[in-house]
Amino acid sequence: MPETRQFQLPDVGEGLTEAEIVSWRVQPGDTVEVNDIVVEIETAKSLVELPCPYAGTVADLLVPEGQTVEVGTPIISVATGTVAVAASPAPPVESPVESPVESPVESPPAEGAVEPGLIGGPAPGGRTSVLVGYGPRTTEATRRPRKAGAVPGGTSSATAHQSLQTAFSTDADQRSPELPVDQAEPAIPQVPADHAAAGPAAGTGARVLAKPPVRKLAKDLGIDLRTVPASGEGGVVARADVEAVAGGSRAGGAEVPAAAGPASEPGGRTRVPVKGVRKLTAQAMVASAFTAPHVTEWVTCDVTRTVRLVRRLRSHRDFAGVKVSPLLVVAKAVCLAVRATPEVNAWWDEPVQEIVLEHDVNLGIAAATPRGLVVPNIKAADRMPLHELAAALAELTETARAGRTQPADVAGGSFTITNVGVFGVDAGTPILNPGEAGILAVGAIAKRPWVVGNRVRPRWVTTLALSFDHRVVDGAQGSRFLADVAAIVHDPALALLH
Repeated sequence: MPETRQFQLPDVGEGLTEAEIVSWRVQPGDTVEVNDIVVEIETAKSLVELPCPYAGTVADLLVPEGQTVEVGTPIISVATGTVAVAASPAPPVESPVESPVESPVESPPAEGAVEPGLIGGPAPGGRTSVLVGYGPRTTEATRRPRKAGAVPGGTSSATAHQSLQTAFSTDADQRSPELPVDQAEPAIPQVPADHAAAGPAAGTGARVLAKPPVRKLAKDLGIDLRTVPASGEGGVVARADVEAVAGGSRAGGAEVPAAAGPASEPGGRTRVPVKGVRKLTAQAMVASAFTAPHVTEWVTCDVTRTVRLVRRLRSHRDFAGVKVSPLLVVAKAVCLAVRATPEVNAWWDEPVQEIVLEHDVNLGIAAATPRGLVVPNIKAADRMPLHELAAALAELTETARAGRTQPADVAGGSFTITNVGVFGVDAGTPILNPGEAGILAVGAIAKRPWVVGNRVRPRWVTTLALSFDHRVVDGAQGSRFLADVAAIVHDPALALLH
């Protein structure tokens, strides 16, 4: 005899409590097998396709497209002839700690990763912890999870660093380059999971059980949770219960509250609900702006040689079929400059007042997408040869724009590049991705008059802007790092010195 099974919205491994139903891939009456993709959901991080854990016939779609529901809410019912072996309800999401991405080359730890005068040493997880103050110590379990890796070997000497500021070209190239193509904006961090919370009931010793998002919804709607009948297991007040009291319908009935969308108001205004990536971006930027002391420095440089190099690489057999832009050279320059100034590839551990130096450059490339701003990162980008880095950049941006960035690709970034030049913008003051000490904005590459020797020549010029956390990076260190990046994009041949 057929049995009807309900598939509940699973936790996809991001520590989030809710998701929006974006699109159904099946309709009532369709036949499904175990692990067939039945729905696409949107969390605050990415779009995720969910497979069905049952085989049978779709009986009903319990949640309409556009509706946001909590984890554990039934979303589809399937009539099964026999109970199928349930598969994992969501695609596995790699944890940067438990399943580190293997780098193509394993390099042994190098000495001298910490500058003289700093107290600290190697810490678990491929990083160095530097004690900068007093405070309670924490266990490794309370620290920020990071990808394990080895210390990149070698740093630039003072002589090599001075040579990075020289070697200006004396000839001009009149051909027009293809401008960078990868959009960029500040990053989006992870947020902790919300857990069920309880509040006192009026006049009794009972407690009202509801999750924090439900409590906030009730508060926004002006509803006293003590007056809301609970439909959840164990007497937990669900979102649908609050919406029902507010005039909507219960999700467990035949009707589900309609998805919130832009709503016009008298006086020529439109209110747009903030959710998903955009909501998390807003929270992250406020947290970053009012937590980390930002400093921004600029440098304008001649990048004509980078433009020429990009043209040569596009015709090289190792880069066949791979998109190459000046952003590739900037990304490589950042990875190389970190060797001389590791402090920019670090973060501030507030509870214990320590600076944690990351040994791998997990390079984030901020991308503007229809869903909002996302910053996936390339794990251990500093260990990649140039052609491999080019392929990783192309895949990263393509996946982000398609809305297919997975949570593991967003987590664990250590430094970010934001490319505002694609909008024709010369420079900006980028806000740090929370949990990172540096972000580099790349301005538009344009042909401008430039003094070469004693003559004014047309050259391809851009402006680089570096924002850094002044708790972690001193002014001299930030200036040195920015000068190193500028020197390499001015003359990519200087990369051989690193």
